[in-house]
Amino acid sequence: MSATTRAMGVTAAMALVGLSAAAPAHAADDAHVSILHAVPGATVDVYVNGDALLTDFKPGTLTDPQALPEGQYDLKVTAAGAGADGDAIVEANDVDVPAGANITVVAHLDADDQPALTPFVNDTSAIDAGKARLTVRHTAAAPAVDVRANEEVVFSNLTNPNEESADVAAGTVSADVVLAGTDTVAIGPADLNLGEGTNTIVYAWGSAKDKNLKLATQSISGMHSSPNGVPSGSGGQVAAADETGRYAMATLGALAAGGLVFFAGRRKSRVQA
Repeated sequence: MSATTRAMGVTAAMALVGLSAAAPAHAADDAHVSILHAVPGATVDVYVNGDALLTDFKPGTLTDPQALPEGQYDLKVTAAGAGADGDAIVEANDVDVPAGANITVVAHLDADDQPALTPFVNDTSAIDAGKARLTVRHTAAAPAVDVRANEEVVFSNLTNPNEESADVAAGTVSADVVLAGTDTVAIGPADLNLGEGTNTIVYAWGSAKDKNLKLATQSISGMHSSPNGVPSGSGGQVAAADETGRYAMATLGALAAGGLVFFAGRRKSRVQA
């Protein structure tokens, strides 16, 4: 699969990143959106309302959460360096952004090595004193896996694009990913600092066939039993549901559908050529 083809699969998710620069956002009911670019080999530029807001967005990058005011935006994504007048890989006008959502959108490969877009609603509910939340999301082109902490299985038979989560004792653990039911390590190990009152989210991404499987992590803090303010998060390269969630899923699903329509047209034209 070429980098251009992979780029098509990530466009809807990439476009959301630029929304933060479109207008100031301070309202309590703003959406909070993070984006993980987990498709190997695709670098893109993002335009919002005609302005370049993100360039050379590379695989393995996880953005900080962006507070987005509810509203509508015109989105355009091009190949990196194509410019504002370049051909759109995909574009959408009057895209609705819902209020109040706390989500991470992952552009990744599905189990069959095809581009996919999956929105996850982040669990920001209170965590008991002395505890941390560990969430693992399977977003790699790979078979079912078990996730281990200190060589003990925590989550078993996890498949793409699903997640598992549990509240555990806070502290540092050594985590790795093994093929389901075996001791064959697919990714890791990596040390994770599970902070008290924090949701540490681990993403398995890449392609087993291409031998580029990796881990990315995201941390969302502020979920102590008596939280203060809005939970915040951070993320980056690793060495690197409620009513609100329902509306967020619906909106992001619409964006994904736009990408799938583009894919279908592309594939049909190839067959006819």
